[in-house]
Amino acid sequence: FEIIAVDNGSTDATPQVLSEFQHEAALRSIDYRILRNATNVGAATGRNQAMAVARGEFLVFMDNDVLVKDRDWMTRLRRKLEDDPRRAIISPKLLFPWEPYLIECAGCEVSPNGRVGYAGRGAPRDDPRFNVEREVPCVISACLMFRRQLIDEIGMLDEAFNPVQFEDLDFCYRARAAGYKIVYTPEVEMFHFEHVTTGGSPDINFKYVTIKNGLLFKKRWQHVFQHDGGPPDAAVQWKQLPKKTLDEVDVEAWLHA
Repeated sequence: FEIIAVDNGSTDATPQVLSEFQHEAALRSIDYRILRNATNVGAATGRNQAMAVARGEFLVFMDNDVLVKDRDWMTRLRRKLEDDPRRAIISPKLLFPWEPYLIECAGCEVSPNGRVGYAGRGAPRDDPRFNVEREVPCVISACLMFRRQLIDEIGMLDEAFNPVQFEDLDFCYRARAAGYKIVYTPEVEMFHFEHVTTGGSPDINFKYVTIKNGLLFKKRWQHVFQHDGGPPDAAVQWKQLPKKTLDEVDVEAWLHA
């Protein structure tokens, strides 16, 4: 078990927090390393740096705005991948971390025109439509697990999608092109504050890079969208939902949710 923390040129307290954790990690015999970049080199590049030094058979992406709900989440996700050798990437159910814990993302849906939507976004946590494990076209990298052999076969994240957005979806489509399955499972739940880091990064024009990278993603995989039988554009319109910060959340409540 190892943790690799990538600090992409943070200017807040992140470097101090990561350094302070080194002592606790040592006490718990956790293999913990920090990779520091002087500037924001981009999400794809930062993750690629971590993958280049990771030694595990299964790798996990986990954003810094994700909170653990199920303590055995890694074991459960790994077992799901081990159930089928053609499963390459798996994502848990992502919930907003405040009551009533609505669904943020239950896997992605992609229209024939390439518009991407989060399945179940804003739906009740126990909505039966999203409490079924299923194969999906792609998942987001806020929290996902994948087999190491995947990067040996298809390569790492495409840095053309720096600084952020669509590098994870492109990774999923490349895995599918290699014959693998992308899976969403509701049997593991995690909390996600959504876009905290990207939205709070003054060096990123979030709207601009979303459009730019979205066009690259569409151009690259249009031939797949057209034959996947995805929902129409109207069914995957982005839903703007009320947001809360960590200071506004009852942490004790979500620990027992």
